[in-house]
Order: sequence, then C-alpha cells, then structure tokens
Amino acid sequence: MTVSTAMQSDIRPLLAKTAGRYREYAPSSALAPHFRCLWSHELLTAGPLAIVPDGYCDLLLVDGRIYVAGPDRTAAFPPIAPGMHVLGARFAPGAGANWLTVPLSEITGLSIPLRDLAPEKAVFLESRLSDCVDGAAARSLFASLLTELARDEREAEPEARLIFAAADSGAGRIRDLQQRLDIGERQLRRRAHHHFGYGIKTLERVRRLQRFMALCRADKSLPLAVLALEAGFSDQAHMTREIADLTTLTPAAMHNQLIGNCPAADRFVQDARNGPASLAQNNGQTDDHNARPYRSHLDR
Repeated sequence: MTVSTAMQSDIRPLLAKTAGRYREYAPSSALAPHFRCLWSHELLTAGPLAIVPDGYCDLLLVDGRIYVAGPDRTAAFPPIAPGMHVLGARFAPGAGANWLTVPLSEITGLSIPLRDLAPEKAVFLESRLSDCVDGAAARSLFASLLTELARDEREAEPEARLIFAAADSGAGRIRDLQQRLDIGERQLRRRAHHHFGYGIKTLERVRRLQRFMALCRADKSLPLAVLALEAGFSDQAHMTREIADLTTLTPAAMHNQLIGNCPAADRFVQDARNGPASLAQNNGQTDDHNARPYRSHLDR
C-alpha cells in the first residue's frame, strides 16, 4: 500500500505499535552492544497501519524468512494480513551497517530479504528457525542464534552512539558533537548517512517525533501546545507541519491513539504499552512507538 492509497482510505491508519499484541524484550548482555531490543508483534485484524520512522533498522522473521527493514524517512503503510506474526530484532545505533556490511543509506525505506545482503547469515538463521512453530520457542531460539552470530561481529563505532544521542537529546548539540568528533559538517552528514540512512537533520526530526509520542504516553493530560515545546518543536504549528510530513497524521490524531481514545483502536488488543522486558516476562516502559511488520520493497 502506498502513502497515496492510505490517504484515500476512509479509515485513518493506526500507529502500528498500537495494533494487535506488540511486546519488546530486553537483549542479553551479549546482544546489548548490537541490538536495542528484540520484539514480537501479532496482528489480529486486517487494517491500514502507519509504521512511523524511528531512526532504527530491524531484522524481521516473517513466515520463516529473515528480512531487513531499513530506516524510514517517512511513514510506511504496508498491507497487513489478519493473524500475521512477526519476530524482530532492532539494531543498536550504528550496528546495522556493520552486520549488513552496507551503508544504511542504501536500504532506506526498503524491506529486503537478508539473503540479498548477507546470505550466510540468512541461511544460518532460516535453516534453524524453519521448523520452530511455537512463538515463545522461536523467540528464544532467535535470540540464541543472534548471540552466536554476535561473537564474530564488531560493536558499533562510538561515533554512531554519539551522533544518535545528540540527535535524540533535542538540545541542539550538533555543533558540540562536531567539535567532539573533530569533523566538519559534511563529514558528519556522510557518517550519519552511513550509520542511520540519512543526515543528522533528518535524524533529529525523526527523534523529535519519537519524543512527542513518548510524552503523549507519559502524561495524557498535557495539551498539544505544551507537548510541542516539551518535545523540542519551536511551537505547535511547527509540530503540526513536521508530524504531517513524517506520518501524514495530525498530532491530535496520534495523541488520541497513543492515549487510547481512538475508536478504531478498539478493534485491536492494546498490549503495546509495556516496553522492553526479559525474554521470560514483559514489564517496564518503552520510549519508541514503531513496530515494523514486513514491508515489501515494491511498496516504497
């Protein structure tokens, strides 16, 4: 489904992470340098979903195949089948380019079979996961297999973590970052494209969107004007323009979905409010609101 198709629909798309049963699981100490979290998403009902950008790249297990979901500049609107179940592993900042051996700018906005990028890793994972039909067992095995692969992978460069942290802070720390890394503006842009798929300014916009979403969940009573300033927008009008550019949705529509006031969301089971947990349990809070079901590269 393309953006134009979604906009023509009479049904406003739901934020993906508010649809169905979505859970995040904290990585083990061995996986933590490489992955921010592992996650599972069971989609119970068909319907238009909006997968909004978050600055991350994911590995997805769908129907026994492993896909790479590259970073998004704007929301994706994938076709969703009822009963679809996805396991995912979200790369830590900077780790995706190392594992996949390609700059993330080459896969921005795409979902690609892992076999096309890292065939040996794909065969290793898919051959062992193909016969695992139980969801919990598949999740545990997926984590174990990634841990085995991680032994031969180098950790993300420290500069990637610094770039992400600066963009995520909302404090305008880019000039300080350039001084700390001793690089110019063009070099910083090139490195951001390599690690995250786009430049530092786009990454800042994406993370500002995520701050807005986290604030909506943290305090349901905050008015939009206050949310705009707290998230780092210059004013409410700036927030409205930027969120529309990134998601096609209005801040009010997103706010209603995130706090559970969207009538359409009643069709789904809302398990997305808890954040990363251990593989044995689910607790805590999450600061990201983007689940990533498989997106065909033809759709983008």
